[in-house]
Amino acid sequence: MPKLRTHRASAKRFRMTKTGKIMRPHAQKSHLLGHKSPRRKRQYSKLLVLTGKDARRLRRAAPYMKERD
Repeated sequence: MPKLRTHRASAKRFRMTKTGKIMRPHAQKSHLLGHKSPRRKRQYSKLLVLTGKDARRLRRAAPYMKERD
């Protein structure tokens, strides 16, 4: 059986924790930041846990995704 390929775009956008959770960055952090509060902009820097069907789809697309710090 041939090995599956890791979907490289997904591997660059997401990261996996040591326990196997998939983390993703917040959206809305790249532009139009003048009217957003500092607290809101700070919250955008944190990572979110990917759950449900999205996480299942990503595990299938990138089965050998590495853990990153």
